Amino acid sequence: MAKVYRPYFPEQDYLLPPSLREWLPESHLAYFVSDLIDHLDLSRIEQHYEREERGYPPYHPRMMTKVLVYGYCVGVFSSRRIEKRLAEDIAFRVLAAGNEPDFRTISEFRRIHLKALEGLFVQVLQLALKLGAMKLGRVAIDGTKIKANASKHKAMSYERMLREEARLHEEVKLLLAEAEQTDKDEDKRYGRSRRGDELPAELGRREERLQRIAEARKAMEARARDEAGEKQKDMGSDKNGKPGGGSQRGRRTAVEPKPKAQHNFTDPESRIMKGPDGFVQAYNAQAAVEPVLQLIVGQALTQQGNDKQQLIPMIERVREQAGQKVHEVLADSGYCSEENLRQAAKKKVDLYVATGKQNHHQPTPSSPRGRIPKSATLVERMKRKLGTKPGRAIYARRKTIVEPVFGQIKQAQGFRQFLLRGVEKVRSEWALVCTTHNVLKLYRACMA
Repeated sequence: MAKVYRPYFPEQDYLLPPSLREWLPESHLAYFVSDLIDHLDLSRIEQHYEREERGYPPYHPRMMTKVLVYGYCVGVFSSRRIEKRLAEDIAFRVLAAGNEPDFRTISEFRRIHLKALEGLFVQVLQLALKLGAMKLGRVAIDGTKIKANASKHKAMSYERMLREEARLHEEVKLLLAEAEQTDKDEDKRYGRSRRGDELPAELGRREERLQRIAEARKAMEARARDEAGEKQKDMGSDKNGKPGGGSQRGRRTAVEPKPKAQHNFTDPESRIMKGPDGFVQAYNAQAAVEPVLQLIVGQALTQQGNDKQQLIPMIERVREQAGQKVHEVLADSGYCSEENLRQAAKKKVDLYVATGKQNHHQPTPSSPRGRIPKSATLVERMKRKLGTKPGRAIYARRKTIVEPVFGQIKQAQGFRQFLLRGVEKVRSEWALVCTTHNVLKLYRACMA
């Protein structure tokens, strides 16, 4: 007797039109993203299209936002990959309601509305805090290096630029002399009526490269002057009232970049930074995380590889973006400095900042007994604070609050490299990544 199987008729048409809401379980992430975006204010995006009355009607901005946010939630960041999912993936098709914008449309939508999409971070964060009725008391701050959309092998040091510029100048001079000699030889052979002013291909390539190096060198020199100006502002004025003890204009003109300073030709605004896997062309992404749901309550992005200048600005970012004042901050040794501790005390923020690097599984040394000496610096006082039993217990929470968030973004979501170039665009992209992280945290909390 033949085996009986369940009915299978791949050629059979639907007797009734299928409902998109029946294609996925009601608890699916796609429906959560759809309902969440429906509650957000997208007027900044919609106004762009309401002013335009020409051409073919555009795709609905809310649908495009849902598709883009859901793509970042499930680790699909490329516009080409999103286009493919819109044709093959049920969740994407449900969100798009059968629409299939091509990758150029998706990429252009993201490019045009980067700032508006960046603003979704604050909306989603404040909605999450209201739904959970959460009050921020303790947050942990940390930074991570995320690769830029550029290779470190496309970077060149200032020292090498000077050498390469001199070498190319010499090669161009030789090629011009060679071209002139060729013209004279051809004049003798063919007569002076023939043109002969076409530049050799080698000369064109070298002149183009020389121009790019010259532009990069000027950009590095301008950056060095700006950094020197910032340092002079920090130094204050001398007894005569002059900044940094002399004329700022006279000093700025003499400033040159360090010989090993790097400039990347693909993304000039990215920087060489030391990450877990060695030196990479990257940006420094900052996040402040609360301990209950691991929501990112403050985010920023900087070109500086060092975290010391980011502590106080990040505390301010939490207040601006979450709408609440933070009272207790945990951070690693990269944020420790006398100035940071002094500024935090003025803001009445209780800091728990490591004063030095410590190997894993190495116990924190206990604080010495007795009163703290009056001559002790703020860093020494912080070291004693973290050596107490309550201080050790509070600081130990840091690695369970903020460090897993970067692991979830890089490993679970798969976001290891920015797609966009330029610090302003990358800032908006990082805000979008943080937004989708919070969406996922909110979704899992609701499901639980």
